Parts: sequence; structure tokens; C-alpha cells
Amino acid sequence: MSMTPAVEWWRPEAPAAAASLQSASGPREALVSGRLSFIALMAFTFVLLLAPQSFLPVLAPLHLALLAAGIAIAAHVTGALSRGDAVVGKTPELRIALALAVWAALTAPLSLWPSGSLDYLIDPFAKTLIMFWLLSSVVVTRERLGWTAWSLVLMSTPLAFTGVWNLLSGVFVPEGHAPGFARIAGYEAPLTANPNDLALTLNLILPIGVALLLSARRPIVKWLVAAIVALDVLAVIATFSRGGFLTLMTICVAYVARRAVRAPAVMLLPLVLLFCVPLLPSGYLGHMETIANIGSDPTGSAQERWSDLMAATRLVESNPITGVGVGMNALAMNDARGATWRMVHNVYLQYAVELGLPGLLLFLVLLARCIRKAGAARLAAARIESGGLLAHLAEAVQVGMIAFAVAACFHPVGYHFYFYYLAGLALGLEKAVASWMPREGGLLV
Repeated sequence: MSMTPAVEWWRPEAPAAAASLQSASGPREALVSGRLSFIALMAFTFVLLLAPQSFLPVLAPLHLALLAAGIAIAAHVTGALSRGDAVVGKTPELRIALALAVWAALTAPLSLWPSGSLDYLIDPFAKTLIMFWLLSSVVVTRERLGWTAWSLVLMSTPLAFTGVWNLLSGVFVPEGHAPGFARIAGYEAPLTANPNDLALTLNLILPIGVALLLSARRPIVKWLVAAIVALDVLAVIATFSRGGFLTLMTICVAYVARRAVRAPAVMLLPLVLLFCVPLLPSGYLGHMETIANIGSDPTGSAQERWSDLMAATRLVESNPITGVGVGMNALAMNDARGATWRMVHNVYLQYAVELGLPGLLLFLVLLARCIRKAGAARLAAARIESGGLLAHLAEAVQVGMIAFAVAACFHPVGYHFYFYYLAGLALGLEKAVASWMPREGGLLV
């Protein structure tokens, strides 16, 4: 198969490629709507991660996230209709996600609180699935994937800086203190206000930063990205999140294992990390030891989480088919172990408790297929341009979703944007790579 010459994502496309894109995309209006949809999607991502309305209250009445999402949807639908394309598409992963939403709707009347489940189905789950669909439909070119990667990495900088600054300046959350231990406050945004969620967000963006670092050619760009990646790592450590630590180690192991055969020197990375142990914040290692020794946690958090996991398991055993209703795991947990209004901190149990084993199975199939899609895109992109941006981004998205599969054991975020954002990028990568390989007919059957 003939190889298409690689072009940098920030450079203009060759005239022939541009002409091909024009003929493939329909009229100029469709191209404009596609660009508008992408810009609006990036604006939504900016509001989602950085929440400017939290610092400028005058922006709150504008509902910036809703406005950006509405523009992105309208522009994409208009462009698809003008080209005569299907608005939703026939991607199997989109169908699985839709089946998950349909199952949640069908089981809502059997919920512990039916109207509450319907509300939760609309917000956040329906909003999350809409973004999943938009990402998989709009971020489908090399250029857009590159801009998305840079946007996410640059947006992570204020998040990471806030985490490190809060540790150094002593900005801690008021609750959960124990002698000699305190948790930093997160970033003032819905996805990162909790230090555990801040660690999760930074960990999922971290592999994308590594992808930009590995694909960058100019030294100044490499140093800039390396500094951001290092800042992200420091911020994850600053959160004192046990799930964040295990997720960070998963990312390190994934990258070391992938490169150990081709570059044995990469095996020195664990040794370098070992020398960094004395630089860790006071009490960090002791807190991480509670992962294996639950009873030693002075805050009682580890013991509570373990008790909640056992209670959630019993709930699944008592109602394995329909569950207690989407968004209702905290209510069900109150009945099982007392009224504390804590959610089960495990995505898999969250789905199993709320949507039964059928809901859990649908999510696991979606997770596995998206990981596999990213892996297929990585292999195909490597054949086109070894060491290029698409190959590294596909690897980053795959590593990120594997990291999420580990983090999911510690977070109640089954219906939120964390996984579905990466999953949307995985499907977009498949389309972007397939457009470079028109004779392949797709990457995954």
C-alpha cells in the first residue's frame, strides 16, 4: 500500500489534499459549519475545565457551556444535512452508548425515585452522551485532533498550578482532617473542585501531554510541554489522592512497558522516580500505604470506602437486573448502611447498583471497544507515519482509557465527561486515520 506523505498538523494542507477535502465535504457552507462546530466544542471544553464564570460572576447568567454546546450541535447538524450525511452515524460505540441510555430510561420507572432518575438521565448523562457524539463526529481530522490535544494540555496548566499552589500555600479543604494530614482544595470548577477529581482530570490529560512531547520536533516546544507534564504530575501528587497515585503509576507502567523492548534505557525511569521519593510532601507515602493497609487510615476514609463497596455489592446481589435507578446509588446506600448520602466510589459498582448487570455489561463493552479502537488507530497511524502526531495521540488516548479503567475503581463518575471525552477522541482518531487509509475500509470491524 502506498504511504501518504506526512504533513505537520499546524501547516496548511497541500492544494491537492485541500481540493480532495473540498470535494469530499460538500459545499463551502458545510465546511464553515464544521469549523464553527469544532470551535464551539473547544469553547465548551474551556468552560467545562476552567469555569470562567466562577471567577467572573457576570458571566454566569450567560450559561456559557450551554451556549457553546448549542452552537456546536446546531452547526454540526446543519453541516451534516447540507452534505446529505447521517446526523448521528452508525458507529457501533454510539449505538452501545445509546442502548445504555435507553436501558437507563426503561428502568427509571422502577427506580427508588423515578422523577429523580429522569432528571439525572437528562443531566448529566444525556449531556455527556451528546458531547461523546459531537467529539466522535467533529474531531475527525489530524488538524482538529492536534488543536484539541494542545487545548487540553494548555488548559490543564491552571488546574495543575492551582493544585501545587494550594499545597505550598496551605489552602486545604475544611473537612476530613486528621492529625498530621490535610487535603488541598481543588480548582473551582465542577469537574475539579474535589482534590480526587482534580487528580483524575490531570491524569487523563497527562498522556496527551506525553504525546505532544514525543511528537514535538522543536526543542522549545519539547521543553514547554515537558514543563506542563511535570507540573501535572506534581499536582496529582499534591492532591494526596490514592486513586490518583494508582492511576499515575498505571500511566507510567503503560509507557515504560510499551517502550522497554525498543529502548531499554527507558527502564531507568523507575530508578529516577525512586530518587524523587525524598522530595514527596510530608505524609504522602504514609497515606499511600493505606491502599494496602486499610485499617491504618487515620481519616477513616479508606474504611468507609471499603464498607461502602461491601454494601454496594449486596445491593447488586439483591437487584441484579434493573438496579435501583440511574443516579440513585446514594439513596440506595442510605437504606443499606445508614443515611450518609455518600455515593459508592466505584464506577463499575455504580453502574451495577443503578442499572443492574445489563447496564454494567453495556458499559464494559463500550469501554473495551473504545480502548481497542484507539489501539487499532495507533497501529494504523504508525504504519503511515512512524512517530507522528496521530500515532502518539492514539497511544495517549488508549493509555488514558486504560488509566480510567483503573481510576474507575475509586471514583463515582460513571455518567460524567471523564471517560466519554476520551472515548469520543478514540472514535475521532479512527476516522482521522481511516481518511489517510482510504483503501483499508476502516480500522476495526
